[in-house]
Amino acid sequence: MMYLGMIFFQIVVPILVLLVIGAILQKKFRFNLKALSQLITYCFMPAAVFVNLYETHVELSVLGEVGLFIVLFIGSQMILSHFMAKGLGLARTEAAVFKNSVVLINSGNYGIPVAQMIFATQPIGVAIQVMLVIFQNMTTYTYGLYNLISSTKSGMTIIKDFFKMPIIHALIIGVAMNYFDIGIPQFIKIPVEHVADGFIAVALITLGAQLSQLEMKSMFNKTVFISCFTRLIIGPSVALAIIYVLGLDGVVAQSLFIASAFPTSRNSSSLALEYDVESATAAQAVLFSTIVSCITVTIVIYFAEVLFT
Repeated sequence: MMYLGMIFFQIVVPILVLLVIGAILQKKFRFNLKALSQLITYCFMPAAVFVNLYETHVELSVLGEVGLFIVLFIGSQMILSHFMAKGLGLARTEAAVFKNSVVLINSGNYGIPVAQMIFATQPIGVAIQVMLVIFQNMTTYTYGLYNLISSTKSGMTIIKDFFKMPIIHALIIGVAMNYFDIGIPQFIKIPVEHVADGFIAVALITLGAQLSQLEMKSMFNKTVFISCFTRLIIGPSVALAIIYVLGLDGVVAQSLFIASAFPTSRNSSSLALEYDVESATAAQAVLFSTIVSCITVTIVIYFAEVLFT
């Protein structure tokens, strides 16, 4: 119990503090949240992704294990959410939002900061989380987008939008420079590292500002509850089963298990808002799962440490 409390106060509470700071600042100054989101997407996150991939050596066997886990885990969540939506008798639009709230995970401005705190001395743990961010973005702009607007955008348009994302460019450049052992001049390396170091604070403060815009009283409904339970409880349980089936262990298993416990992605809410599909329900799912994750993520981190030391 003491160890569980230590995890909560050393990892989860610092995240909560930054979220609260973001919420307070947003209430006082009314930031342009779209501008902040673009700053993260086009500056801070690509820098963090590049630095982590450039400085981390990942064996091909590990990449294969992580890739197989991601395919199995995301696929299982798609199938599970599909049948749960049918079982709940949800309308087509609400079912689309429900499925996105289960499958799309906040691996970016929640997951990477958590990974950087937990695996500060084990860069491979952060590198694995970066891989999950890439796969989550692919899932968001394919499966997630298809759920909401399958009749309004072509597959080619989605692919073009995906390859315009700076995080993809950072991934390719970081991996290539790592593989070919290409050095970086200090006058470039230093500012890039400064930007990467600022990612945790800016991402979490922005997330807090975004969550402060949502109404808490409206999120207490059956769809949101079941979505949250599926994302935060069933999701990690399925992930744990896959990890054991694949025979994974050590930092790889810890990182993947912890990553499966993160709350619903804010992108699910952004997409729903952009295309006017049950946007209120989507926003409520993001807020509620983020709040509850403070407890569930703490427990998952504890079990990850105990099971895969």
